[in-house]
Amino acid sequence: MADAEAQPTATEVEIAPPTAGKRRKLLTILGIVVVAIAVIWGLWYFLTQAGRVHTDNAYVGADSAQVTSLVSGAVTEVRVGGTQAVKKGDILVVIDDADARIDVATAEAALRQAQQKFGQSFAQADSARAKVQSRAAEIAQARARLIDANATLERTRIDFGRRQQLVGSGAASAEELSSARAAYDSARAARDLANAGVASAIATQNSAGGDAAASEALVRGTTIETNPDVASARARLDKARLDLSRTVIRAPVDGIVTNRQVQIGQRIAAGAPIMTLVPIATAYVDANFKESQLRHVKIGQPVEMTSDFYGGNVVYHGTVTGFAGGTGAAFSLIPAQNATGNWVKVVQRLPVRVTIDPKDLSAHPLRVGLTMDAVIDTRGK
Repeated sequence: MADAEAQPTATEVEIAPPTAGKRRKLLTILGIVVVAIAVIWGLWYFLTQAGRVHTDNAYVGADSAQVTSLVSGAVTEVRVGGTQAVKKGDILVVIDDADARIDVATAEAALRQAQQKFGQSFAQADSARAKVQSRAAEIAQARARLIDANATLERTRIDFGRRQQLVGSGAASAEELSSARAAYDSARAARDLANAGVASAIATQNSAGGDAAASEALVRGTTIETNPDVASARARLDKARLDLSRTVIRAPVDGIVTNRQVQIGQRIAAGAPIMTLVPIATAYVDANFKESQLRHVKIGQPVEMTSDFYGGNVVYHGTVTGFAGGTGAAFSLIPAQNATGNWVKVVQRLPVRVTIDPKDLSAHPLRVGLTMDAVIDTRGK
């Protein structure tokens, strides 16, 4: 009875073969599906993902502009606040300009005085030249007097000689001879005086010529525009006006006001930083790729990026524009010392500069320091 119960019935023997065949058929279909999926995934990866390198170690950066005061003074106005967007040329801060206006007025007075002195020097040069010409006329007069004195001396000498001859014959008296001698002596003295007058006139002309040369040297080859004193005074005036214009501090670039450190009434010194402008319209991304990923990365290749700030649905497009000159570890405060006995190789990361498409930035502005996921298509040109 037990043996009869242990043996399978005819129905069970007929059902077993069809169940095993069905299982094999299902496994075959499942295998075909898995292989098809693997082939499809392989084709998709080869067509879309092969040659693409990815990193999530990427950060938004920008060449921020630090705004500093170029003159010292008390702040009278602060026209912007933190996080405010400004355009290039917008007024940020106004400094009290009372001292600067006084400096401008002083420089303007100094310029007018320098111009007046140049005019006086020019007039003095003309006067000195006129004096030289008048001294030439005086020399001519002195020489004419010398010629007259020489003629008078010659006449009195002849008359004195004749009187001497006549005295011996008794035709002339001793008194007449004495008068002729006195006239001769007087004419000789007049001749010497005329000679001295000529020498004096020549010396006076030489002195006037020296004065004229000195006056001429002050104005020779210059005009009122090129005179050194006038040019120096004009430079001081330009400097004073520049300092006056610098009492109004304007935005050097378009950007977002960050780290504002100035308040109304505060006295700031020249060179003191007062705020920072972040030009988000020209932001870029520094993507830190492993050195093993950069084998095929070249400048000019396309990059796709996403940010947690907007989510994966917003894709930024960019271009590789450069590679850093060294890894982050090379320029750290305490560089790694690899020449040790317990050295362990650590894969380094090299910053890659990526320029973002301005249209994408305009549609979805970023902020400095945000993290990005970057994918470089090394197949792109």
